[in-house]
Amino acid sequence: MYSQIDANKRKTRILIAIFLSFVVGVGVFFNVYMDYGYSAVVIALVISLGMSWFSYYHGDKVALKSSRAKEIQKNDNPYVYRMVENLCITAGMPMPKVHIIDSPALNAFATGRDPEHASIALTTGIINALENEELEGVIAHELSHIKNYDIRVMTIVIVLVGTIALMSDMFFRMSFFGGSSNRENKNPIFIVIGIALLILSPIVAELIKLAVSRKREYLADASGSLLTRYPEGLARALEKIAQSPAKLQTASKATAHLFISNPFKGKFAGAFSTHPPIQDRIAKLRGM
Repeated sequence: MYSQIDANKRKTRILIAIFLSFVVGVGVFFNVYMDYGYSAVVIALVISLGMSWFSYYHGDKVALKSSRAKEIQKNDNPYVYRMVENLCITAGMPMPKVHIIDSPALNAFATGRDPEHASIALTTGIINALENEELEGVIAHELSHIKNYDIRVMTIVIVLVGTIALMSDMFFRMSFFGGSSNRENKNPIFIVIGIALLILSPIVAELIKLAVSRKREYLADASGSLLTRYPEGLARALEKIAQSPAKLQTASKATAHLFISNPFKGKFAGAFSTHPPIQDRIAKLRGM
């Protein structure tokens, strides 16, 4: 478990370092070869930060409301509430707000910018379908997302994605009005390479974002297993989730990455999936 946790944290740091280098590389191209200066990079970064600010502080409320999650107290569902409470005591973290989504789908998610401002949501389907140890594994996984500050990590990544997208958009808009005359004196090979980079950069940025998201899922699996000391519980839960045909109708593309499993049941599978393959996750859990 500790090896899995260390490996996933290390890979996340490497991916973010690559991402930052990528943003700097695009910025250098803007400055050196297109003579647009670093102001374009600064403008794109500021706009992306502004757009992400709302998501960071209010995104949890939007995700809960759009998923039709209803907050509960201990008397509403003592079984679920006490399970969350006991795991929080074990993890040494504050109790998040507990929500339930009225849906037969087997899914759950956690949201919030830090442990003091967090919520966890479970569908009625997953509560009814899973055994005690399996549901405990799911809740531990979601609490690990909160404890590992995954929402903060993903906010940083989303800012970088937004910066790249805005810079690419600026490049194409500026190209219509013509760039600096000094551009004609630059090596055409480098200009071609730079233009190709700007065209492909939004796709590359999205792939890096998804790679980070997947690593955080593996990290939450390992961290949750360390919390319960029982990886098999989460492994069995993931098997049941994978076998369930029910879809979460209230999920959207904007909130899909929050859930323990892709709520679209493979619609966005493959390279552009927000989640690693469930069978890979199960294999890693059973290898701990």
